Order: sequence, then C-alpha cells, then structure tokens
Amino acid sequence: MGNIKKLEPIEAAKQFINERFPYCQGAILAGSVVRGEHTETSDLDIVIFDKNLNRSYRESLVGFDWAIEAFVHNLTSYKEYFKIDSDRARPSLARMVSEGIVLKDVGIIDSIKKEANEILIMGPELWSMETINTKRYFISDALADFKGSSNRAEDIFIANTLADLTSEFVLRSNGKWIGASKWIVRSLIEFDKDFTTRFVEAFDTFYKTGTKGQVIQLVEEVLQPYGGLLFEGFSLGKS
Repeated sequence: MGNIKKLEPIEAAKQFINERFPYCQGAILAGSVVRGEHTETSDLDIVIFDKNLNRSYRESLVGFDWAIEAFVHNLTSYKEYFKIDSDRARPSLARMVSEGIVLKDVGIIDSIKKEANEILIMGPELWSMETINTKRYFISDALADFKGSSNRAEDIFIANTLADLTSEFVLRSNGKWIGASKWIVRSLIEFDKDFTTRFVEAFDTFYKTGTKGQVIQLVEEVLQPYGGLLFEGFSLGKS
C-alpha cells in the first residue's frame, strides 16, 4: 500500500469532476499545485460552474488521493463573490479563476477568466484620506504600545497586530490587493520585493531576539509620507 503512487493533481481533479459534477459547464483547477508550489499538505482548489445550481457553496472533502476544496457556483453567483472579494481587497476567487488550469469547458470559461483578469488589473478601490488617517491612528496606537511594553508575551501579539496593520497600509495606500496568512507576504512581494525583504527581516529579528528597533523604524518610515504618527487631533465619529 505504501508504494501506491499518488495521482497527479490534474488527473485527480479531472476524475473528481467526472464523478461529482459530470454535467457542469466548466471547472478550473487553481491554487498551489498550479503555481508549482504545492507541498505534502497542499489540497486541490477546484472552481466549478454549474448552471443547474440554485446557490453557490464551498465543500471540503477527501478523494482521489487528495484533500479537495470545491468552490461551486452557478453561472451568475460567482459575480457576487468577485464583488465581495473586491470590496474587501482580497480577490481570492478572481485569482483562482485567472491563474487556474481549465479542466472542463463548454464555452463559458474564457469570458469568466476575462472578468477575473479585469478585476485583478483594476485593483481595489482607493482609500480616501479619511481612511488613511484612521489607519494611521490605529497603527500609531499599536506602535506606542509596542514601544512601551516590557512584557514579552504581550510584545509578541502587539507585533502580530503591527505586521497585519502595516502590511495592509502599505498595500492599500498604494492601490494594491491585500492578503491574509501566507498571502500577506505574497501580496507584498508582488508590490515591492525590496520592501518585503526589509519587512520580513524586521519582524523576524524581533521574534528571534526581542529587539524592536527595526520594526519601529520600518513602521515609522511607512507612515512618514502620509504625515507620520498620528494621535493629537484625531477623532472618529465626531459631528
């Protein structure tokens, strides 16, 4: 049993579609396997388009030697998810559709891929100055906590907050898509590889040694073009 070779991802995905969605109008394989970045724990991300569905859904299952994440849509529901993802600046479904390998197509995939590509090229809605100032304030507040804390346990989680807020600020203030988890770094790399190296090194140094200087300097540099740290005079909800 231990010598049985695992099915190749495309073959496994095609078998899955043939068995579970034989009458669908289109299917796409996306995710790490398409980018050549898959590991032993990677799953198959498969987007399915089936005109007979009343509503979209997501399902996780195991089959054909793989863990599988199925994102199932009819021929209009995906548009709503494109919009939801765009509004939160994390174009998850659009990315999957854009980069995905076609598993099945009865003539619908080209137009859906075109929609996805147009969304990705357009980028998220630009932040207003009000939003930028609000984000500046919350980053400044977290940085003040970070500077003043002498509790290592608290430092770790303040640093986590700073990493999330700062990466979001850098990307959104420059009109770029953001990400979560591993997509934070991937989104930063797409924007600026040199900055990403500095960003990772600063937080890595803190987590390894407890030294805060690089993180503090980096965060202050990020805010500087927009007016720097913000506390005095900030208000939220004041009429």
